[in-house]
Amino acid sequence: MITSLDHVQLAAPPGSEPALRAYYTAVLGMHEIPKPPVLAARGGCWFQSGTVQLHLGIEQDFVPAKKAHPGIRVTNIEAYGARLASHGATVVWDDNLPGHKRFYSEDPAGNRLEFLEPVTAS
Repeated sequence: MITSLDHVQLAAPPGSEPALRAYYTAVLGMHEIPKPPVLAARGGCWFQSGTVQLHLGIEQDFVPAKKAHPGIRVTNIEAYGARLASHGATVVWDDNLPGHKRFYSEDPAGNRLEFLEPVTAS
């Protein structure tokens, strides 16, 4: 029986770690967590916020996926979208998921990220 999702692995091009660190920490508000030494030797970086972990691994012939993405739940989505936009990140709002407010953005490697918040009926 599956009980939870441990992490999502995304790929990134060689040498992108400084830009990824700046984006995932300063823009998204996550913190970097250490990789085990044997994995750290491969490059990349890992980030966490609460129980959510995103792992960025280095891929030599990296091409960002056009559709694949993690769906990241947030609170106060309007303020969170404004935070990203104030840091120069693209924020594309989408109202095609009933019962949710959501937007898409991209990290510095071009990985698509979906941010969503359930809407309670009033």
